[in-house]
Amino acid sequence: MLKKIRKIDEGIQVIVMTAFPDVKSAILAIKSGAYDYINKPFELEELMFNIEKALETHSLKTEVQRLKYQQKAMDDEKRMLGISPKFILLKNMLSKVAKAPKTPVLIYGETGTGKELIANELHRLSDRKDKPLVKLNCSAIPEQLLESEIFGYEKGAFTDAKQRKKGLLELADGGAIFLDEIADMSMNLQPKLLRVLETQSFKRIGGLTDIYVDIRIIAATHLNLKNMIKEGRFRDDLYYRLKVVTLDIPALRERAEDIIPLSESFIEENNRLFGKDIKGLTDEAEKILLSYHWPGNIRELKNIIERASILAVDWITPENLPLELISGGEAETDKTSLPVRQTGNLKSHNEELLSISEIEKRHIQRVLSDSRYNITKASNILGISRLTLREKIKKYKLTMPA
Repeated sequence: MLKKIRKIDEGIQVIVMTAFPDVKSAILAIKSGAYDYINKPFELEELMFNIEKALETHSLKTEVQRLKYQQKAMDDEKRMLGISPKFILLKNMLSKVAKAPKTPVLIYGETGTGKELIANELHRLSDRKDKPLVKLNCSAIPEQLLESEIFGYEKGAFTDAKQRKKGLLELADGGAIFLDEIADMSMNLQPKLLRVLETQSFKRIGGLTDIYVDIRIIAATHLNLKNMIKEGRFRDDLYYRLKVVTLDIPALRERAEDIIPLSESFIEENNRLFGKDIKGLTDEAEKILLSYHWPGNIRELKNIIERASILAVDWITPENLPLELISGGEAETDKTSLPVRQTGNLKSHNEELLSISEIEKRHIQRVLSDSRYNITKASNILGISRLTLREKIKKYKLTMPA
């Protein structure tokens, strides 16, 4: 019985009471997840004390989970950095929308712009912040499993349904559910989600009774849902029900003012993570970051700064950045130049002006020199093919030993 109870709800506190005490059964009960074990006959005060302690333990576990979520929310809040006009407009809109407790929200944004971060912040600023924010990526789960994840199922609803399972909608009761990549939800499932939006109720798979929940639905996508409606791949009624409020996240290339503050924030995080003391970005490195197009948006920036933080000593220099950043920004800003902060490795003077092409040329020459002009080794360090490296050597007329 204890094992069955624990399968239904792992968080429940169970006290086992028996008239046949022995050490073996007591040990088995505790191993099976019992909070405590008492023998008959027992004093009522003893039972009351055990119940109070069990409730206290449950409360403490809940508080620990809440604090973990709160800490994550605080960490996420630090990521809400931005001084660009578009991002400030988004933050202002976010704070207003958060106060509407049940209003659905549709978040638009390219891959890597931080749609989940916006959902976290929306929940943190709402009156539901002490309740769960349950998350589900609709593109990460096969269609046949997605329905059971969202709605749950009754025992015997299908072959493997050996016991009742609560869906994410029930787990989110009182809070919110975040459906990422909503465009990947099948046409068969979309009407059921529409019913939840309209009635705040649903049935488990195989269930006959309506279950009512108090939740806010937050959806996100990087695709154009209007185009999908025209193509017959998304329901227009669901679209209009979801888009009561829409939040458009600007791409990183549209908020260039935020690239360096975000980078500095990631450097601080990596310093704590890797036990380093990276002071920041050199002017050369800043110029490269500002000139890059950032197709992967903030996620790409975070990964690149993490890599650079691992490789850097005191400052992040162009040598610590992937070569594709230098090449990728060349077309747009090859003719621009900025004062270069001393890097030590490139032997640059404080007032020297370098174009992106010159930075790339010097970087390749340095890697070639350090690798003793081993083309295979140098290409591996630079992260490019040997053929590409030979083309760069020819382009920049780099000196190679005979």
